[in-house]
Amino acid sequence: MTNILIAGVGGQGTILASRVLGRYALIKGQDCKMSEIHGMSQRGGSVATHVRIAEKVYSPVVCEGEADLILAFETLEAARVKHFLKKDGLLLVNEEKILPMPCITGAAQYPENLREKLETEINGVKFISATAIAKQAGSAKAANIVMLGCAAKLCGLDAQAMEQAILSCVAEKFKEVNLKAFRMGYEL
Repeated sequence: MTNILIAGVGGQGTILASRVLGRYALIKGQDCKMSEIHGMSQRGGSVATHVRIAEKVYSPVVCEGEADLILAFETLEAARVKHFLKKDGLLLVNEEKILPMPCITGAAQYPENLREKLETEINGVKFISATAIAKQAGSAKAANIVMLGCAAKLCGLDAQAMEQAILSCVAEKFKEVNLKAFRMGYEL
């Protein structure tokens, strides 16, 4: 069983990333179950998706301490979901910082030194400038696909099958930029 948690903010493509992973599983002849948790995603709130891949999957939810991989598309979201990571799991974090509404309104402050805290607490954490790389690929919105490229390389996933999954999940006009973003993330 491979347990993956994807966390981000509304509009960052967490659901698309989970669909790509689900399609990848099907291409590889595996079963996949997914569960989506939407906060106030339309207003920039938290969004998390659980993806479980195995020969046969019965439950779509990743339990605390059981995620093999967490893809966090924003640093604060990584801190919010880190308790799902298993001891020897991998936490990939996009270095992007998106202020939640309480920080924008002045009711709260964005936590300081999150990167340092995560690096101290978690052995398997890697920070990636996914948004900057996605801009180089042609669209900042492809940061989620850059993250999938990094994850594919680090986890030994079949790059060709991942590309096939991406192509089947994105609209025609976005295929080229997403393939480029995936390849840049994979080469990173």
